[in-house]
Amino acid sequence: MLRGITSNERYVERPERELLVASQQGLGRAEATFAALIPIRKSSAWWALSQDERRAVFEERSRHIAIGLKYLPPIARRLHHCRDLSESEPFDFLTWFEYAPTSGELFQELVGKLRETEEWAYVEREIDIRLTRLDHAA
Repeated sequence: MLRGITSNERYVERPERELLVASQQGLGRAEATFAALIPIRKSSAWWALSQDERRAVFEERSRHIAIGLKYLPPIARRLHHCRDLSESEPFDFLTWFEYAPTSGELFQELVGKLRETEEWAYVEREIDIRLTRLDHAA
């Protein structure tokens, strides 16, 4: 069972948040019939870092937010925190993405770029689950 909650934003600064809010479209768009659920567990080395050290790896060096902004609005996402529930959860984060089939290559490029960053060296485990919503005509 995977459990997570939406929570406060930890690594984003106000100007970045404003850009994200202005750029990202919501979930549930009719054309966004492709989705990905990517549960991620970070290493104990990540959690041993202070908040400012994690922010430095996350954005200042890895450019996580800057990379993500390049793929908005075609790709929408929602982050769920698992670690807030318990450190014994199998994952720390559940990331849900939605996008149109025409943005499939863009999504693959996005996750590829994120996986090349310094931040990704702290990922201990991930599962990349891809889904397609089927519309059934009545």
